[in-house]
Amino acid sequence: MRTIRIPSLPELLQSKGKGGLVLLHSHKRKTRVEDSGLDWSNLGGDTLSTGELFIVLPLPPSINHQYATVNGRRVLASAGRRYKAAVARHLFTILRHSSHRTEFLERVETHTLSFSLRFHFKTALRRDLDGGLKIAQDAICQAIDLNDNRITEIHLHKHLDSVRPRLECLLAIQEPTSRTIRPCNTR
Repeated sequence: MRTIRIPSLPELLQSKGKGGLVLLHSHKRKTRVEDSGLDWSNLGGDTLSTGELFIVLPLPPSINHQYATVNGRRVLASAGRRYKAAVARHLFTILRHSSHRTEFLERVETHTLSFSLRFHFKTALRRDLDGGLKIAQDAICQAIDLNDNRITEIHLHKHLDSVRPRLECLLAIQEPTSRTIRPCNTR
């Protein structure tokens, strides 16, 4: 059985004189583009030391494009999945080329962390400050196999840069986690 695809408006207008709807065979479908569609040009400045990871990323998709509802459930949409995969590839490249990789990853497992995000938007009123927090945090933490409950401090900043919109992330190691339990104050 052939699938019938209703073309987009430009395709429909082009095929209007040909009878409207067009049957497309599976071999004529567009192939999925591997590129995430994110603008990675002019970002740079990534650093990794034994105490912190600083990376510059493209802005994440807006919250309206991060999630979709499928069968009544909220799931990560394709734009969100592409963003997380692109961040993971970028982070793997940084880790692969850094001599501090092993010590940083060991300290991440035993210390609390702070997470600072600086969003550089094109305009002040188009995006919310907190809309990209969760996806950026999840993308970075999943890429280094880190449970995000290790993050005990979060800082969000909003800046304007119409020429070079970006997200600057700093994951800093703080103090060692302690296993001691404080007694509760009872009255």
